[in-house]
Amino acid sequence: MKTTPNILAVAVTAAMVLGGCAAPQTPQVSNSGYQYGSPAYPSYYGVVDSIQMIAGNNNSGGPGVGAVVGGVVGGILGNQVGAGSGKSLATVAGVVGGAVVGNQIEQHNRAQASDSYQITVRLNSGGYQSFQQDAIGDMRPGSRVRIENGRVYAY
Repeated sequence: MKTTPNILAVAVTAAMVLGGCAAPQTPQVSNSGYQYGSPAYPSYYGVVDSIQMIAGNNNSGGPGVGAVVGGVVGGILGNQVGAGSGKSLATVAGVVGGAVVGNQIEQHNRAQASDSYQITVRLNSGGYQSFQQDAIGDMRPGSRVRIENGRVYAY
């Protein structure tokens, strides 16, 4: 019954390692000290000055890292099961299964690291402000826009 604490320790370690592969959320960027909806905000309308695409942020460490980490963790877990030749078979199955699961997690994280757009707006008051959002719709430089709750909308 000594293997139960070992399996639990390996499972907790595996969860912590794979949890580190999760993609971080990208905060929205704003260059103004004004709060939206406050009387101090100078203007809610303006013209798009520029739009730049920002590549999605992916900190997974490169292609194949998920498969390697998953294979190692799976091999450790598989080695805790069985005895004799069954233990070797369980280790190999753990390596293969862990690699497949790790690869799937990595692919999922890469798919979530999507591109966004930085939209710089020349406000009616004459100032400039930048916004980051996931879609631009039919906006292009020169489009008249409305700013509401930190988002830019064409009108």
